[in-house]
Amino acid sequence: MDIVNLENEAVLLLERLLEIPRTSRDEGKAADLLQDFMAGRYGLETRRHGCNLWALAPNYDPSRKTLLLNAHIDTVKPVAGWTFEPFSATRVGDRIYGLGSNDDGASLVTLLQAFRHLCNTTQAYNLAFLASCEEEVSGKGGLESVLPLLPPVDTALVGEPTCMQPAVAEKGLMVLDVTEHGKSGHAARDEGDNAIYKAVRDIEWFRSHRWDRQSPLLGDVKMTVTMVNAGTQHNVIPDTCTFTVDIRSNECYTNRELFSLVCPCIEGEAKARSFRLNSSKIDPSHPIVRRLTAMGKVPFGSPTLSDQALMPFPSLKMGPGDSSRSHTADEYVCIPEIRGAIEDYITLLDGLRL
Repeated sequence: MDIVNLENEAVLLLERLLEIPRTSRDEGKAADLLQDFMAGRYGLETRRHGCNLWALAPNYDPSRKTLLLNAHIDTVKPVAGWTFEPFSATRVGDRIYGLGSNDDGASLVTLLQAFRHLCNTTQAYNLAFLASCEEEVSGKGGLESVLPLLPPVDTALVGEPTCMQPAVAEKGLMVLDVTEHGKSGHAARDEGDNAIYKAVRDIEWFRSHRWDRQSPLLGDVKMTVTMVNAGTQHNVIPDTCTFTVDIRSNECYTNRELFSLVCPCIEGEAKARSFRLNSSKIDPSHPIVRRLTAMGKVPFGSPTLSDQALMPFPSLKMGPGDSSRSHTADEYVCIPEIRGAIEDYITLLDGLRL
């Protein structure tokens, strides 16, 4: 199967996908199209759970290790400022514009083409391909729901826009909702207990606190207050104030540990929405990392979250496109990036020993 054919198939599938709105939890029509390509056009034995699709390369052997190729189908909602139609594939020169072209369509279609090619080869490991849903919202109907249905996975390669450089670590995510309690009163008199002033002190702590454990790849834990809400009218002292904190953890802390350390340091009542999205990393001595380094790739740590946070096995992410284009107006991917990704994936995976 030659690279030109694989590139053409990748571009065709990408452009078809871009014509279908597929925001998180609304991926059904896109999953239908992808299933038509995988099972009908490519003849892959395709399984489906909800909007998650997967296939195994021929000659699966439970005695061998299994490598999972994963990318997500869904997109965020379009932001304001698009000059092209977001739910369309618009070619300008060597660029393809459209919502999800960069995140994560290009990775999805190039990993699939690499998988097709490798299905016709003999490898020392089992290979699986998974197109998952609900990644952008870390939904429980996505990768988390389908992993128990797959054979045991030893290592995963996650397709995300990284300029085809390997992200060997990524930050986790924990969202805190903090409530400050005061006492209402008339603003004209010296009475009440202003919950906003209590929130200001805690917000300053989140802004200025520095954690002891730093990561060589991911740096510090990052805490950012992103939403604040208080008050009912101008002349009433507010008795409650709520704010939201976005915490990006490094691999030196679990989210539960961070939560236990935060609570004694603030006056407000903190509640975590979830502890499940922890930081992840892969050992630099892992065979897949060593092979990437031998290819001239430069490992790095990623500040953005992916479905790696839900994977209980070693994983890394690498894909065509650039993370800076994700979730932006006029998102695009370049056709040469698609071809280069297919070539790099095949070079990495053909002959790999786990």
